[in-house]
Amino acid sequence: MLETIGLGPADEEIYHALVRRSRATVPELVADTGTTTTAVRRSLTLLVDLGLASRPPGRPARYVAGSPDSALESILRRREGELHEVRGHVRTLMEMYRAGSRFNHPGELVEVISGRDEVNHRWVEMQRNTRTEMRGFDRPPYAAPQAHTESNPVELDLLRRGVKYRVIYDRSVLELPGWLADVTRGMKHGEQARIAPDLPMKLGISDDRLAIIPLLRTGDDAVTASYLIHPSPLLDALVALFDLAWERSVPVRLSALEDETSEETLSAEEVKLLTLLASGATDKAASRALGWSERTVQRHVMRLSQRVGAQTRFQLAMEATRRDWI
Repeated sequence: MLETIGLGPADEEIYHALVRRSRATVPELVADTGTTTTAVRRSLTLLVDLGLASRPPGRPARYVAGSPDSALESILRRREGELHEVRGHVRTLMEMYRAGSRFNHPGELVEVISGRDEVNHRWVEMQRNTRTEMRGFDRPPYAAPQAHTESNPVELDLLRRGVKYRVIYDRSVLELPGWLADVTRGMKHGEQARIAPDLPMKLGISDDRLAIIPLLRTGDDAVTASYLIHPSPLLDALVALFDLAWERSVPVRLSALEDETSEETLSAEEVKLLTLLASGATDKAASRALGWSERTVQRHVMRLSQRVGAQTRFQLAMEATRRDWI
């Protein structure tokens, strides 16, 4: 039980015997524990060093047990202070490691991963090793065959454990069946989602430690190879690219996706439509996301425009934002 503060099983047994007696001589502790005199003296020296016991002057030599609550609490506070210093040293070492790794051979800074299964494996592994935050650009095609028809179980697990997820979705995902429901589930668990037009690539960034970029050629309909980027100026550039895109993208608000009505009796479907329009979705993309016909989308857009006095879709989106509908 007390091994974490430096006491072995034999030391702990002698400490327990001393606490029971409150004060004791070496022969008394030898008799109580059946341990040799040498072993008892060695353990008592350790107990005195740790502040768990003291030896008042006088003959015969007697050892007095310190009050366990204050004595043990004092040791625990010292250990917590030592652990805090170690954590600070770990951060310093990591900064040194990152700085040093930037000057490795260029071939060691970028890995090429081939094969759909291997790409999936490394993507899952990278997420599971994330400690603080995952950031990413999301756009088709996908290495996982289920795409957005079901949630990413790794993400949901990490969100429950406190890992932060920030994802920017390319406008093209709005045409994928199940995307809206999938993102809503993720956001309910804490994902922060935004939409942007024409993302330049697919991208995943784990903390500031690792990034993955799928290798796609024109016409590819699946991810079968990826680049894995280790700490380097290239990784710094990808982080900066994400931060810039995040600031310029359109937030997806969970309240807009799940509220049945707004304060101005806007239906849940209308709120979802406005969110899609603000992200730049076409009638076709909005119809697929909502399960409507394009004519139905156009009819809702016309009705909403008339309601707020908007002449264009841009004006409609701006007015919806001003009214805090999206």
